[in-house]
Amino acid sequence: MNSLGVKRVSQQGSLSRQVSQQLEAIIAAGEIAVGDKLPPENGLCEMFGVSRTVVREAITHLKSLGLVETRRGIGTRVLRCAPEGVYPAKRISLTTVEDILGILELRLTLEPEAAALAALRRDEADIERLRQAHARFIEAFQHQSQAREEDFSFHFVVAQATHNPAFTTVYEQLNLGAIPRAKLLSVELDTAATHRYLERVADEHADILEAIIAGDADAARDAMRHHLSRASNTYASYRE
Repeated sequence: MNSLGVKRVSQQGSLSRQVSQQLEAIIAAGEIAVGDKLPPENGLCEMFGVSRTVVREAITHLKSLGLVETRRGIGTRVLRCAPEGVYPAKRISLTTVEDILGILELRLTLEPEAAALAALRRDEADIERLRQAHARFIEAFQHQSQAREEDFSFHFVVAQATHNPAFTTVYEQLNLGAIPRAKLLSVELDTAATHRYLERVADEHADILEAIIAGDADAARDAMRHHLSRASNTYASYRE
C-alpha cells in the first residue's frame, strides 16, 4: 500500500487535513485513477498512522470537493482528479457569508449526532415522514424552486426522529434561517447553477436517509457531516 508514497502524518495541526491533502495530491497526480478505489479504511489508517475517525474526516473532505464517492459495501471511488465547484450564487456579500458560516458551524456540532440518534431511534412513522420530506425536496427543486422550506423540513424531520424534543426545539428556533439559501437575495442567485447545486443536496439527503433507514448510526453521522461540511466549504469560498 505504501507504493502511493504517503507520509505518516505529524501530530501537529489537523490530522484529517494532513491526510486529505496527501490524498488530494495523489488523486491529482493520477496515482489513483478516476474510477479506481482508494485503499480500504483500515489500510489508510495503517498507511498514515491515524485513527479511523481521522480517515473518515479526511474522506468527508474529499467528498465535499466532489473528488470521491463512498458506496456501502463497495468502498470509496475516485470521481474526478480536480475539485468540482458547484455554487448557488454568483456573489454573496461578506456579511451574509459570515452569517451563513456561523449557522453552519452550529449545525455541524448538532446535526451529525442528531442523524446518528435518528438512525438508532427512528420508527416506521419517522421513516415515512423522512421519505415524504425527501420526495417533496426533489419535486420542489425540479420545478425550479429554491426548495428552502422543503430543505428545512427534511432536516427538521431528522431532528424529530431523535425522539429528543431538545433537538426539535433548537431547529424550531432556527427555522428557515438554518438554510443558507434563505439568506440570499434573488439578484445574487445563479438559477442554472442553483439547480445543479440542489441536485447535489438531494444526493446527500438520500445518503442520510438511506443510513437512517438502515439503522446505521455511524453512516448517518458521516453522511450528515459530509452534507454540512460540503455546504460550509462552498460558502467559505465566497470569502476569496
